[in-house]
Amino acid sequence: MDRERLLDFSEAPAPAGASPWVEGFGPGTDLTIAEPDPRWASDFEALRALIAGALGPSVVVEHVGSTSVPGLPAKPIADVDVIVPDPDDEAAYVPALEAVGLVLAVREPWWQGHRLLRCADPRANVHVFGPEATEPVRHRIFRDWLRTHPDDRDRYAAAKLAASAGGGHVMEYNARKQDVLREILVRAIEASAP
Repeated sequence: MDRERLLDFSEAPAPAGASPWVEGFGPGTDLTIAEPDPRWASDFEALRALIAGALGPSVVVEHVGSTSVPGLPAKPIADVDVIVPDPDDEAAYVPALEAVGLVLAVREPWWQGHRLLRCADPRANVHVFGPEATEPVRHRIFRDWLRTHPDDRDRYAAAKLAASAGGGHVMEYNARKQDVLREILVRAIEASAP
């Protein structure tokens, strides 16, 4: 994926009156940041097996987000990216994932086809995208950069702790740390993209 696409952070707004939240769901309010836990890696492996069992062994499943970076404090909820051929074809994957305990919580076809399913055990947000989406590529670049750049990992950790102290819900938390995240991500993209 080319650098220009990765650095284009413009997003199509939600259609007028549309909500990304499936009925009964909304942004979480638990902003507890936990110390790094080596169990997060094994939790992800259990999730990978669960998702691959539901969707087939060839499905792309990536551990992303803060729980994927050793040494980084995080909300103890794994972020997982799953790439499917067509995220708008929910019948091809949502029932299979729901059958193994995940629950559809977010539907954002206007934003890179994004869907989000929640898993209670282990706790996870499973993000579904199509193969042309830029966001999962950014997630991997950011993860890999933080794994190899401890100064940026520590800077991001400080931003996360400060953002969580503001309270509110997860979308507000994300907005408060976005400037630091974006600055690190831009440098990582510029260093890694051809």
